[in-house]
Amino acid sequence: MAQRIVIDPITRIEGHLRIEATLDGSDTITEAYSSGTMVRGIEKILIGRDPREAWAFTQRACGVCTTVHAFASIRAVEDALDIRIPKAANLIRNLMIAQQYVHDHVMHFYHLHALDWVDVVSCLSADPTVTSSIQQSISPWPLSSPGYFSDVQKKIQSIVDSGQLSIFANAYWGHPAYKLPPEVNLLAVAHYLEALDWQRDAVKIHTIFGGKNPHPNFVVGGVPMPIDLDSDTALNAERLSIISDSIDKMIAFVDQVYLPDLLAIAPYYLEYGGIGEGLGNFLTWGELPGEDNSDTSQFLVPRAVILNRDLSHIEEPDPRDFARMQEFVAHSWYDYSKGDQAGLHPWQGETSFNYTGPKPPYDLLEVEQKYSWLKAPRWAETPMEVGPLARVLVMYASGHEQTQGLVNLVLKTLNVPVGALFSTLGRTAARAVETKVFADSLRVYFNDLVAEIKAGNTKTFNGDKWEPTTWPSHASGFGFMEAPRGALGHWVVIANGKIENFQMVVPTTWNGSPRDHKGQPGAYEASLVGTHLEKPEWPLEILRTIHSFDPCMACAIHMVDATGKEVSETATGLNICFR
Repeated sequence: MAQRIVIDPITRIEGHLRIEATLDGSDTITEAYSSGTMVRGIEKILIGRDPREAWAFTQRACGVCTTVHAFASIRAVEDALDIRIPKAANLIRNLMIAQQYVHDHVMHFYHLHALDWVDVVSCLSADPTVTSSIQQSISPWPLSSPGYFSDVQKKIQSIVDSGQLSIFANAYWGHPAYKLPPEVNLLAVAHYLEALDWQRDAVKIHTIFGGKNPHPNFVVGGVPMPIDLDSDTALNAERLSIISDSIDKMIAFVDQVYLPDLLAIAPYYLEYGGIGEGLGNFLTWGELPGEDNSDTSQFLVPRAVILNRDLSHIEEPDPRDFARMQEFVAHSWYDYSKGDQAGLHPWQGETSFNYTGPKPPYDLLEVEQKYSWLKAPRWAETPMEVGPLARVLVMYASGHEQTQGLVNLVLKTLNVPVGALFSTLGRTAARAVETKVFADSLRVYFNDLVAEIKAGNTKTFNGDKWEPTTWPSHASGFGFMEAPRGALGHWVVIANGKIENFQMVVPTTWNGSPRDHKGQPGAYEASLVGTHLEKPEWPLEILRTIHSFDPCMACAIHMVDATGKEVSETATGLNICFR
């Protein structure tokens, strides 16, 4: 007999994602539904504002992805007004973007996803000497002595003895699907704790270039940080030295901790090379541009679409294509003036809250009707997956040498076929592969920046079109950003110096979308079908696949009516129930 399982919220960060899955008599998922349970409204806030200020509002849509929204907004405005930025400014932006990838991916692997594979409580029975031996066999990381791992074990024991699991709460410790030996669990938990401290060094690039973190400062036309080696308030030799040291530490952690851990843990879960694929369709807007950031041929990550797993055929999507780039609301809690079957290009986009049908709070999602605050973006009316797997597949298929070498190394080490990339395991491995690529790119961009400074090319801002009097009366622009979680697009329409329309199509909107006008599921929904749950009341398998996408819903914004009365409130605890 079919039953419906509900997990709300399912995320460990930005917890406004609800998953409902229908199980057959063998506890296998036959249908899944993804619901974003809150509404941002950032697009509505921006209407009528100065487009040069958009970045300051959009980066506050999320407390994690601040930089990516800022850059997407700035690029949208620069595209609309035909603004070109200086080479040094582009290198500084690339340093901030690459740093964001490395920081975010390490944080995701250890703090958001590792607990789906690592049984923290199990490490209490580990032999620290054996863990030390494992560590020393996989990398030269200096924190590797038996005494060090014994101290970590004692720290975890004290947390368990307190009865308050704190950062390790809301998990399924002892679940039969956990397979790691206690000693590998202890290794991973130690690195979980180390990664918390490591973030202090990783974030220095943002604090120097942006003045603070989170929510660094930005500017349309370049970057706000001037270059003057003789100034205490500009980018000088001391700050360059700090940045260089931060890059070294990031690369060391990726090389000696993150990648070895991935390859140490993955062999215990090779069955996930055949679980969680989903759509087989992938999209990237491209990232890390060359000197001309409007020339997609200079991007490190190409702008591309892959359909039906076909890595031999890649096409470049045009974000300005009104017929192909569209959002649908047939199953979203919005209304379009043209009706629910219509698809709108983001420049024509509507964020209307006129829908008066059933909305949360609810018992079960009414999946035949509207059931999510996320729209359903589609490319050529086809659902797409975005994120690290999409980027790695595109770089791999387009001949990026380092990506090809790393992917082939992972496949060979794990002894799995190329087809294993299209899976939960492949998605997790792809994130580590691109982290290595971007960490190494940090050093390249830094060296290029130093070379520009030595050559006297220190301009970081182009203000030729800063004043609205120089702008056309009507302009539209597209701002791209390959956020850590995937393809992010901002579309802006500017009229008489003010924002007339603004639409944000974020990675989790692509991946976490509900059904569209054709009934096609989004990536989350498709990826769960066929998954068997060993213990349905502890649906660890669902967490593993959904967390492999690294879902990040926008920050906790409630809907309010005109009087300020709260209309909808999001869930704050981990609730699992059967219906």
